[in-house]
Amino acid sequence: MVETSCLALISFLIFSFFTVEIHGSKQGIVFNKFQKSKYKVDSQIDRRDFNAQEVEVDNHILHSQKGLKEKDRIDKLPGQPRVNFSQYGGYVTTDKLAGRALYYYFVESQHSKQKMPLLLWLNGGPGCSSLAYGALEELGPFRVNSDGKTLHKNGYSWNYAANVLFLESPAGVGFSYSNRSSDYNTSGDRKTSTDNYLFLVNWLERFREYKKRDFYIVGESYAGHYVPQLAHTILHNNKKANNTIINLKGIMIGNAVINDQTDNQGMYDYLASHAIISDQVMHDIHTFCNFSSGTIPSQCPTALDEYIQDISFIDIYNIYAPLCNNPNLTSFPKKNSIVIDPCSGIYTHAYLNRANVQAALHANVTKLKYDWESCSDILFSKWGDSPSTIVPLLHEFLNNGLRVWIFSGDIDGIVPVTSTKYSIKKMNLSAKTTWYPWFSNGEVGGYAEVYKEGLTFATVRGAGHEVPSYQPGRALSLITHFLKGTPLPTTKRQP
Repeated sequence: MVETSCLALISFLIFSFFTVEIHGSKQGIVFNKFQKSKYKVDSQIDRRDFNAQEVEVDNHILHSQKGLKEKDRIDKLPGQPRVNFSQYGGYVTTDKLAGRALYYYFVESQHSKQKMPLLLWLNGGPGCSSLAYGALEELGPFRVNSDGKTLHKNGYSWNYAANVLFLESPAGVGFSYSNRSSDYNTSGDRKTSTDNYLFLVNWLERFREYKKRDFYIVGESYAGHYVPQLAHTILHNNKKANNTIINLKGIMIGNAVINDQTDNQGMYDYLASHAIISDQVMHDIHTFCNFSSGTIPSQCPTALDEYIQDISFIDIYNIYAPLCNNPNLTSFPKKNSIVIDPCSGIYTHAYLNRANVQAALHANVTKLKYDWESCSDILFSKWGDSPSTIVPLLHEFLNNGLRVWIFSGDIDGIVPVTSTKYSIKKMNLSAKTTWYPWFSNGEVGGYAEVYKEGLTFATVRGAGHEVPSYQPGRALSLITHFLKGTPLPTTKRQP
């Protein structure tokens, strides 16, 4: 009886956080809800280490792509300013029998597209859209105006540095779908990785000029799982086939879910060090909330109650950001700033649910029964597996000579820089270039450390959970140096 009561109390204490109003990124909100389900007492989510599922690259999975590239070409999006690069959007089937297809949006580089690498961007959640966040609110060439029907240019788009591919996955996210509804009840990390791999193999058949191109995978938040898992699947199938099916060169993850235990510990320490929770609350949580013990001291629920109260009225995903106080669209676009509008998610939602926008994107061709949403409402309750750590995969990549960078916006409070530092410490790496400031446009862009084993860790100063939204210039500098394999600049004067 004591044990049952204790487990119930533990579950309540850990996750009472999720009953309060949360401000900020829906991507982060979904992650919090997911963590609640992952660690509740009766959770069925498999937390064992990730292993790739074997995929035979043969006629069974390689579908005919003849003529589909040109059908996917986007002439112009509604309300779009003039640009000098090509863009494409459409579906790639990953399972003919189930009628499962993933939606992609692709923008070629603004210059030298024949020489620039191919970069795949993935958002997290799990269940959140790379079209919503990555393409239209972070690193894509456009952002949506406050009228919800026109676009303006992002002067720091990552297609200045690469040909950039955005993917909505798994099926059930955004415009991606399956004709077999049971697919939505069997999602998980392994299935997502396999589908992402099947997508890539077929997409590269459609865009054959990129088949041998240097390829990189980048993402944030729960994509701290997606990115390494897809990279592991690529390496596994390349080795199995004794052939470079996909020319993977490296990965980069930001404000990423890496290791659950250190992610959680680092969050409390970060909030205390940034004067959001008191030192006393942090001390009490670390001292009294030892959930492996047989009893829960009274100081633990008191400390957690104070923690919840302290974070309830700020944007925990950017602790210094203003909140969206006026969620209405405007008749005419508001004046735009470099830093993203806190109500931008509302503008994006309105834009992507317009019929003329969906037609231009070649999206929603099956006329889904639900609106497009930035994060899926139909996947979350049935997620099957989510490893508690991806550290073994990061070691695998370093041992195989892949470029591995981890970055962290330093004013994110949900997967903060402290969590990332603790997780990297778990890897037991040896410093090659110790902690130093790196520069962007004559200012400190953040701080970095390089390890002998090949990992680079970089903070981005003044950035929240979605780094390219809050510090687009510094984010562009970061991705440019990553893709070139050059160290982040150590002086104000850059080449």
